[in-house]
Amino acid sequence: MSKPAKPASPATSVSSAKPLKRIHLAAHFPGVNNSTVWSDPAAGSQIDFSSFTHFARTAERAKFDFLFLAEGLRLREQNGEIYDLDVVGRPDTFTVLGALAAVTEKLGLAGTVNSTFNEPYEVARQFASLDHLSAGRAAWNVVTSWDEFTGRNFRRGGYLAQEDRYERAKQFLAAAWELFDSWHVDEIVADKESGLFLAHPDPGGFDHHVKQFDISGHFNVPRGPQGRPVIFQAGDSDEGREFAASAADAIFTRHGTFESGQAFYADVKGRLARYGRAHDELKILPGVTFALGDTDADAKERAAVIRRQQVSGQTAIRLLEQLWNRDLSSYDPEGPLPSVDPLPGENTVARGRASVRMHRDPLATAARWRALAEEKDLSIRDLIIEVTGRQTFIGSPATVAAALNEFVQADACDGFILTPHLTPGGLDEFADTVVPLLQERGVFRTEYEGDTLRDHLGLRTPAPLARSAAH
Repeated sequence: MSKPAKPASPATSVSSAKPLKRIHLAAHFPGVNNSTVWSDPAAGSQIDFSSFTHFARTAERAKFDFLFLAEGLRLREQNGEIYDLDVVGRPDTFTVLGALAAVTEKLGLAGTVNSTFNEPYEVARQFASLDHLSAGRAAWNVVTSWDEFTGRNFRRGGYLAQEDRYERAKQFLAAAWELFDSWHVDEIVADKESGLFLAHPDPGGFDHHVKQFDISGHFNVPRGPQGRPVIFQAGDSDEGREFAASAADAIFTRHGTFESGQAFYADVKGRLARYGRAHDELKILPGVTFALGDTDADAKERAAVIRRQQVSGQTAIRLLEQLWNRDLSSYDPEGPLPSVDPLPGENTVARGRASVRMHRDPLATAARWRALAEEKDLSIRDLIIEVTGRQTFIGSPATVAAALNEFVQADACDGFILTPHLTPGGLDEFADTVVPLLQERGVFRTEYEGDTLRDHLGLRTPAPLARSAAH
């Protein structure tokens, strides 16, 4: 393989005058998802710090924009019982990201922290601290928490309806922004000769009163290197898309196919103008998986093996229960679908869970699944493998590199958040084989060109909010 060429700036396609878009790449540490294969002999720990450092250093060696760490506030549950859909246990997000800041230099550090069971002051303080500790590499994926089971871990039990969750999220982010912006850039003088430390007597003052948050006081972390951490959003509903268009810097989306990606991209980017935002002020990054092989045929065989590892018999039954809304533990996952129909209604096997709510017409979906199972002679497990997620990109490194580039150049996305199926070494092969091919095409960096995550993503540093007369 030839030495990767440095991308031109701006690069231009040979076949078109349209400038080539740079691809953004990020790595999602696997664990809080059902793509993880903890049972594979090559899999390591999901909780040892050595796993996090290996994964982060691979991403940084490959010049990725950032590492993405999902938050797990609960153990997996269905019908009130714990089960291992993927893995059990996840250390605190801020503890892990803060530690990774010390063993990386350029890699962005993104954490999912929900707005339903946290408070603006503590979350803003944690992210502002992470931004300082990492020299400007912090990002916050703002999500809402959806299930009743999680709510029992907190003072405010139960779960919020979707419209209430998004209203709280909007007010939460607005409050956090006021806290991030409560310090400007001129408060700290620290003149050792005069002994003057502060230029203003009221640094970090805030006074925020809305329905969800009635807070006032002084924020105790000065303005960070990025001004505010990069803001991610992951919702796909109309409310989620509007929220992202109005406030987010990037979207972590599930639209990983070409056609749905283009439709989502056009829809969300088309909403930006009403908020006075430019087309490139919001990055759209689908979460995707991959299976590589020496040839496309090898990769296809490998992908099939991975899918059967990902969907155990137990997992197949649990996922079928989410549609059927019944206890199906007595059914054989290698046997046929239940002859009984799903039970529609509000009292679901996991109240509030998105994977349950997406089945808006359970009877119609069950009819389609039965027809598919009959047509292809599929067992329960075979059917779940067929109808649930699979590797988004399958092929040789050259095939996968070409497909990734096609998605970005055709405005199906701005880049990708990659979730390998193994921890911690699942990213290594991609970094060593696919990334150099993208660099040769001139669509991915060969070296970091800035220091902060906003630099990596091509995002401007926001100006602080105007200082009020009271402060």
